Amino acid sequence: MALTHTPPGELGSLCPDFHLPSTQGAQIRRDDLRVAPNGQRARAILVMFICNHCPYVKAIETRLIELGHEFAKLDVSIVAISSNDATRYPDDGFEKMREKSYPFPYLYDESQSVAKAFGAVCTPDFFLYDADLKLAYRGRLDDSWKDAAQVTSRDLAGAITALLQGMHPTRDQKSSMGCSIKWKPGQEPAI
Repeated sequence: MALTHTPPGELGSLCPDFHLPSTQGAQIRRDDLRVAPNGQRARAILVMFICNHCPYVKAIETRLIELGHEFAKLDVSIVAISSNDATRYPDDGFEKMREKSYPFPYLYDESQSVAKAFGAVCTPDFFLYDADLKLAYRGRLDDSWKDAAQVTSRDLAGAITALLQGMHPTRDQKSSMGCSIKWKPGQEPAI
């Protein structure tokens, strides 16, 4: 497990386009996220890179589910994407992903092209966009990846709430950390 921290987000950058299969059988496109599950125009769009096997993701999985439920009835679209090499990490393969029951779509980036387009580096890696698909937040979920009882700052939830209130999240964004994306041999992005 290689501990990796996310770089600072390029705030204002446009959300990359994508088209990926979900574990629920649908094909999800970036522009589908412009409409929140409640049928309203999304004012916040969260794209997160996670996977099944990463201990950092496992430690926050319940909090991710809670976050999904918390914002499900608001003008927020949320998707999770797994981009890991399923040949070397079979727990991250599409069939194993189907065993999860997240309250948001879980997408499979088999080619790893979407992770590259986003510049994702680890699991978890959070990208929060405003209604115009401009990056507003790239940071951590909260201030205690390992122990939910120790959380004192829900950074990502605060950023989502700021967008819902018509404000910009703080520019003082703390990096997320986790296991590096497991790239297929020869697919590692250039540094």
